[in-house]
This record gives sequence, C-alpha cells and structure tokens, in this order.
Amino acid sequence: MRQWLLWLMVCVVFSPAAHAASGILNLTMSPVGIISLVLFCFAYLLVMAEEKIHLRKSKPVLVAAGLIWALVAWRYMQDGIPGVTADAFRHTLLEFAELMLFLLVAMTYINALEERRLFDALRAWMIRKGFSYRSLFWISGVLAFFISSFANNMTTAMLMCAVVMKVAEGDKRFINLTCVNIVIAANAGGAFIPFGDITTLMVWQAGIINFNEFFTLFLPAVVNYLVPAIIMSFFVERRYPAALQEDVELKRGALRILTLFLATIALAVLYHSWLDLPPVLGMMTGLGLLQFFGFFLRKTLPGSLARKRAMAEREGDIERVRSLGQVVPFDVFNRIARAEWDTLLFFYGVVMCVGGLGYIGYLELLSTTLYANGDPTVANVVLGLMSSVVDNIPVMFAVLTMHPDMSHGQWLLITLTAGVGGSLLSIGSAAGVALMGQARGYYTFVGHLKWAPVILLGYFASVAMHLWLNAASFSDVSPVL
Repeated sequence: MRQWLLWLMVCVVFSPAAHAASGILNLTMSPVGIISLVLFCFAYLLVMAEEKIHLRKSKPVLVAAGLIWALVAWRYMQDGIPGVTADAFRHTLLEFAELMLFLLVAMTYINALEERRLFDALRAWMIRKGFSYRSLFWISGVLAFFISSFANNMTTAMLMCAVVMKVAEGDKRFINLTCVNIVIAANAGGAFIPFGDITTLMVWQAGIINFNEFFTLFLPAVVNYLVPAIIMSFFVERRYPAALQEDVELKRGALRILTLFLATIALAVLYHSWLDLPPVLGMMTGLGLLQFFGFFLRKTLPGSLARKRAMAEREGDIERVRSLGQVVPFDVFNRIARAEWDTLLFFYGVVMCVGGLGYIGYLELLSTTLYANGDPTVANVVLGLMSSVVDNIPVMFAVLTMHPDMSHGQWLLITLTAGVGGSLLSIGSAAGVALMGQARGYYTFVGHLKWAPVILLGYFASVAMHLWLNAASFSDVSPVL
C-alpha cells in the first residue's frame, strides 16, 4: 500500500495536467489536497491495524471524511463560491444511502434467519454426517461459495468456520487450511451475483451491468475457487474426525422467512429491471413484509406455545417444557439492531472520503494515469490485486466515480477482480478478518500467506477465463452514468 500511495503522490506532484473530476477547482497540488490525501492514508493505516490496536474500522474513516469535506468547503469559501461543496456532498450521500438501506435489509434478513436457527441446523447436519477431513474441506468450501451468493461473505465464512472448529477441534493445520479455502470460496461466490458482495451491488445499482449479466462471471468465479482448492486438497490428510451428535430444532417461521428473503430479492430485481426504479425500493418493501410476518409470529405465539407445551407434558419431556417457557417473541427491530453497524459506518466513511478526494481531483488524475494512458485490462487486474491490501469498497467506488470509458467486458472484469482479489491476503476481505478473530491461533496472517501463490494462480486463471469466455463483450461500450 505504501508503494502505491507514494506512486500516487509522485503523479500528483509531477502531473500538471490533473483536473478536478467533479469540482470547479483543481486542488490536487494545493495544501488542502495534500492534507486530505494524507488524512485518508493515515485513517486507512488505522483500519488495516484494527486487529492489532482493537480500534473499530469505522472510527478513523468517519473522522477523516468529516475533516476532508470541511477542508474542501473552507477552501471553496475562501474563493467566494460557497454552496457548491454542499451539493457535491449531497450527491455522494445519496449514492451511499441507497446502498446502505439495501445492505441493511439484507443484513436484517440474515440476522433473522440466524435467530430462527437456520444456520445452526445446517451446521448440526454437517456435524452429524461424520464426513472425512477431505469431504469436510470440499463441502465447507462449496457451501461457502453458494451461500455467499445471497448472504454476505463474512457471515458465510463464520458459519463454515464454526463447523470446522467444532468437528476438527484442536487440529491447527487442518483448520488453517480449511479456513483459507473458505475465505477464497466466500469471496468468489459473491462475485457473480449483484447482492453477493458490496462491490457487485455498487455496480448493479449504478446501472452499468444488468442483473442477468452478472451470471457471465459464474464460471470465472468457479475457476477462481477451484484452482487453489484442488491444489490445497492434496494437502488434506485422509482421516475422519471423532463422531459428534448435535440436534437443532428450527424456530417457528424459519423457512417462511427464507421464502420472504428470496421474494424480497426478486422484488428488488423486478423494480430495477421492469420499472427502472432503484433496487433499494424492492428491498425496503421486503422489509415491510418481514415486519408483517413478525407481527403474525408474535400474535400467534401464545397459541403455538400452548400446543407444544401440552404435547411435551403428555410425553413427559420436562426439559422441553422448561425450554418453551424461555421462548422470546420475534422482533424485527432487534434484528435491525444486530446489523453490522461498524461495517455500514465504515462503508459511509470510505464512500465520503473517496467522494471528497474525487471532488478535489485525485480520481480523474488516477483515471488518466491508469486508464487513459494504459491498457484497461492491466489497470483492472492491478486494481483487483490492490484490493488485497486496500479494501475493495474504496477501490470500486473510486472506479465508479472515475467512470473511465471502458467496454462492458472491462466493467465485468473490474467487478470480478475487485471481488476476488481480496482472497490473496487474510486482511484483504471481511471474511478473512472475521476468521482471524473467530479462529484465533488457528487461522493466521502467515498461515494464509503461504498459500498466496496458489491463490494468485486462481486469480489469473479466473481473469483468463473471463477474457476468453466473454471476449465479445469487450467490444461493447458501457452505458454512461
């Protein structure tokens, strides 16, 4: 990251052709511009050190965003043009608001399914089956790949990691290897569907790629996962873990909430594809449906408990009777409160920071350096690799703000590379960072790093697959925002 930032600073100092992307003033070489860039870099260094200093990642970027926009507004006031900065800020805020509400609804549904014990039931089923280590390696990876296409990659990775930690308790080598596999699978699985990852959601809501076009990235995403997984599978020992027994009963309404979630996703797609409305409108409508269903669950809870209690008493199941007395009514707002607010606030801070730097003029400078003066394929591959160090959210938001003149195939390429590039390092994605905390001492930065060469092989293989499979799309010009 330091080398990239140094390179960007050199471009700023020695490029007199830099112009502000969306502002009136070119501030890239001014004290305000340099200070803003330093503030963002310092904030991001604190984000990267989250695991060491235990400072939540949202805090530094929130402060940096406020300071950057304050500096820009002050400079515009000095030049006698107040108000322009406020309009630019509101435009950036609107882009964030649509994405934030979409993510909030998705997180609420995932938390509701978790509270209804759907994921616990899946984990218990895997544990009861007594799979071999090699089978567990593949099953956890494949499930992570497909589950992350509709659940966020962090939740998916933590679910699969919980299974592995339970079944292979104490086996540090196997847990580390399987966690690496899970991180790669979770990141790849989110790359071929709009709501699988924040970056794909950003591209979809920007109207650059249609919903069905994301599925052309399915095979490249599969290749990205399979190439390193096949190689790593040869290092899994051929043995069986100790048999475990765990029974989990789904709470009432679990499968109906899953159906509502799928219906909500369908609404978002229909609103966007048929009515040309923002997808967030469909998601918020789905949140209302979940609230109605939560009301139904609360109203019918006493009758349901009475029937189950009578049945348990007839069967003499005292433990069952006791557990029924501890049932808490379903509350949608409790599920909203349990959303990953640190992630959402971090998202806000990053979007505002990058928006401010774009208003200063740095994004047009970066766009000119990477795209206008070079091969967009190389630029998109490099930016994907950069996302293993710099979070893919600012990388993708920067590209969307720059909006370089690229073909449809190139937009699909940056969507793919930004989504899977974070698998190279354990700190490169939310899934990796979460597992370092969950499997502390088992899954580590160094343990992941030693598999980086095979992960890199999968990265380039997926790029090659996309360039070959979707070659026709590289001649199409993308729509202008």
